[in-house]
Amino acid sequence: MNCPVCKSLEFAETDLHVEGFYESLFECKVCSSTWSVNHGVTEVVKDTQAKSFLEGLSEAVEGDDYNIATDTAR
Repeated sequence: MNCPVCKSLEFAETDLHVEGFYESLFECKVCSSTWSVNHGVTEVVKDTQAKSFLEGLSEAVEGDDYNIATDTAR
């Protein structure tokens, strides 16, 4: 898994378990950003590069996920 901010592969995982609640938090060892993953969607909890050109994404999108409608009736 890559850091959603700096794309590093170095991270530490913390598992949280409380009365039926289960969540894993990941912290990047390079940029110190924190994120979680739920149902395949990545949510940045702490973006340490918020004022940088680096951007944390909440979901990976592939090029074919976009449907572009064109007006063919002329």
